[in-house]
Amino acid sequence: MLRQLALTEMGATAQVHRIAFDQAMPWLVGLHTPEEDRWFYRERIFSICQVWGWFADDVLSGIIAFRDGWVEQLYVLPVAQGRGVGTELLDIAKGASGRLELWTFQRNMLARRFYEARGFMLTEETDGARNEEREPDARYLWTRQ
Repeated sequence: MLRQLALTEMGATAQVHRIAFDQAMPWLVGLHTPEEDRWFYRERIFSICQVWGWFADDVLSGIIAFRDGWVEQLYVLPVAQGRGVGTELLDIAKGASGRLELWTFQRNMLARRFYEARGFMLTEETDGARNEEREPDARYLWTRQ
């Protein structure tokens, strides 16, 4: 089931982010504490983004946060990956915009393949000097045909 999330679900949203992030990018584990993750979602993400969740048996299993043509966050729990959850979440953002951009890390090949398979085109790669993690990243663009 897909639905828009409320600020009261910020803790579960941050937890999905942390679990999926750490699984996908183990070289960055420990970058933030759970309290920092909750603060980030409460103060930064929910205040400027539409945040949607995908539920399986009342368990939040995937999230997307988007605004003004940008996908800010998209995370799916490892146990729910490969089941169309990410695609359904991404389709919510695509339905709300004719153009979407996003950043992902260059080394996150699963994410890169996921976005490329869904019509996103690579537009820029950087050395990571502008992101908090100092991790080389890749910018992608999708436009409605």
